Amino acid sequence: MALVHTCIRVFDLDRSIPFYEALGFTEVKRESIRDEAINVHLGLEEDGAEPSLELTFNHGQTEPYDIGTGYGHIALTAPDLERTLARLAEQGIEPEREPYSATPGGTRICFVRDPDGYRIELLGRNVRV
Repeated sequence: MALVHTCIRVFDLDRSIPFYEALGFTEVKRESIRDEAINVHLGLEEDGAEPSLELTFNHGQTEPYDIGTGYGHIALTAPDLERTLARLAEQGIEPEREPYSATPGGTRICFVRDPDGYRIELLGRNVRV
């Protein structure tokens, strides 16, 4: 496994991006997720500006998030997703749903939850977003 990125939901990209830029992050990539959301991927120059933080702005959000709902997920690569899921199942860890691709032709993903309910995304191959 390898840590890919951490996602947090933000209420206002125009405030959040400058804040993270002040901390040394650079916007690496921006993408729309259908008509539901915008993901802004940020990276640190020390990491070669590889994206490590994902800010998600959900269209239609009318109030700021509580800390508890502001958390999105932690993403990990799983070069052999099926074998990883089988190994996890042996330990009683089941995915929320079967692996799927969020975009046509995209990487297969699925989510599991830790004992406290935090979501962990498993990506089907070693990817950099």
